Amino acid sequence: MFKSFAYAFVLFLAVVAVTVACTAGNAAGVAIPGPTVDAAKAAKSGEQTAVVAGGCFWGIQAVFQHVKGVKNATSGYSGGEARTAQYEVVSTGETGHAESVKITYDPAQITYGELLRVFFSVAHDPTQLNRQGPDYGTQYRSAIFYANDDQKREAEAYVAQLTKAKTFPRPIVTEIAPLRAFYAAEDYHQHFYDKNPMYPYIVINDRPKLPLQRLHFPELYREPVSTASR
Repeated sequence: MFKSFAYAFVLFLAVVAVTVACTAGNAAGVAIPGPTVDAAKAAKSGEQTAVVAGGCFWGIQAVFQHVKGVKNATSGYSGGEARTAQYEVVSTGETGHAESVKITYDPAQITYGELLRVFFSVAHDPTQLNRQGPDYGTQYRSAIFYANDDQKREAEAYVAQLTKAKTFPRPIVTEIAPLRAFYAAEDYHQHFYDKNPMYPYIVINDRPKLPLQRLHFPELYREPVSTASR
């Protein structure tokens, strides 16, 4: 009797978790080809950034924390103004912001194109317009915020490549827009996956992405640096 009640309670929490704000879509884990237009790896180690959006930032941040060559991934907001870069306001869907992740990476270890391949394949579903899974609103849209002309050219070329190859059963709706600014999200959103591994939303929506990531990108997958002290 107790076990049945406990199971029902956990199931109830899981249902609540996937129906409230910050619910990401379930990534299908589609294996996709690498980009034909991509810069070569840099000769020297350095630091560059990429900003993408694809549903709740918890899952996107977790995926990129597991990519070799990524130094850090930060949850935040892009697309709107500084005064509205607050979770409660962004959640209205009226700010122009998308829940985004800034990826800081070493271009000598991984290219921008390789990051986009991970983004399109296991991080989110790029065919869902202004939503991911059960979450609706422009704040959950699929987007690439490019920082320079090279990123714009590579992102547009990759979308064109995947579209021509009919990689997905539906059209790619990813917005490609200039990066106006990136605003880090509140502290409690940072590294949420690592700090709350048993949170029902994480278990249902985000944990399945990592085995798919390891399967499709074994050469890029790594265990992240501990976030226990963050």
